[in-house]
Amino acid sequence: MNSLLWPGSVEEHVRANSYNTSNRLSDMDSSTDDTDHAEYRSTELGSESPAELRESSTEEYAVVADSTYSRAQFIEPSSLGYIHIGATVRPRSLPLTLLPIGREKTELLTRLKERARHLEELEAVETATIFETAAMPPLHRLPYIKEHKDSIHLARFDVAVLIETKSPAAAREVQETQAYQTLMDAIQNAATDVHVMASRNEKRIGDVDKTKQGVFIFNYFVADDPEVMLELFDYLAGSYVAETGLDNSTLLVPLDDENADYVAINNARWDIGILRFLWRELTNKSLRSFVQTNLKANQVGAMPVLYRLA
Repeated sequence: MNSLLWPGSVEEHVRANSYNTSNRLSDMDSSTDDTDHAEYRSTELGSESPAELRESSTEEYAVVADSTYSRAQFIEPSSLGYIHIGATVRPRSLPLTLLPIGREKTELLTRLKERARHLEELEAVETATIFETAAMPPLHRLPYIKEHKDSIHLARFDVAVLIETKSPAAAREVQETQAYQTLMDAIQNAATDVHVMASRNEKRIGDVDKTKQGVFIFNYFVADDPEVMLELFDYLAGSYVAETGLDNSTLLVPLDDENADYVAINNARWDIGILRFLWRELTNKSLRSFVQTNLKANQVGAMPVLYRLA
C-alpha cells in the first residue's frame, strides 16, 4: 500500500522533520503504548545511514519515523496458491481517464474473462479474476523507482489476472495445463510486456472480495532488502487500516523457486468509487508523509496501480 499516486518531495519532508531515529521492528510489540514506542525510537543513529546500520548487524533493521501508526493485525496466511499476471497492453498516457477503453481492448478483456471461466473449471483452481486499470501514477517519477530506474521492471500493467489455486504447489500444476496456456497466449499476443509470478500468501488482514466491483490495488514492491520491506509492510498496512478502514489485504510473495521481479505484490480492495478514493489519498497529508518517509528511509519502492473488475 502506498500513498504515492502523485509523488511529493520526500527529501524535503525528511529534512524538515529531522528523522534520524531507528528501531528494531521485531522488538516492538503491538501492545506497547505510544510512550514506550517514542522512548524506544529516541536512540540516535549518529552518522550511520539505515543501510550502514543494517550492514553492521546480523539482524534486519527498519526505520519507523514516528509512532503515528501501529502494526496491522494479521490473521493466519491463506493456504491457497496464487498466480499473478501483469500485462502492458495499452496503458493510458494520463494517470486517470474516464474515457472508454477502445474496441480492441474490450474484445481482449472479453476473451480473457471467457478463458478465466475455463480455468475455474479445473479442480486445482479456486478463482480466476481479470482486472483493468482505473488509475496508474507516473511510476518512473516515484521515489526509489526513479533512483533505480535502470534495474526495476516498471509495473505499467493495465491488465492484471489473479488466479487462486488450491495450494501453492497447485499453482505450478495449473501453469502446465492447456487452459492456462490458452489464457497466456491471448495475453502475450496482445501485450508488449508480461510479468508472471507464482506466489503464496505471506501476510493477510482479510480476504479480498473479488465478487463485486470496487477499487482494487495491486502494489508492486521492490527493495534493497526484502526482509526489511516485509517488516515495514506491517506499519504501512497499519496506516491504511487506521486512515481508510481497510479490512482486507493479501500480501503475495514469490514461491521459493520463482524468478520474479518484485519482492511482493499486495492486493486489497475498498468499497468506494475511484474519484472518492483518489480525493481521499490526495488530501490525507499525514498518511502520505508517513508512507513516503518510511519508504525512503528503508530503501523500499512501491508501485501502486488501481484496478477495477473487467
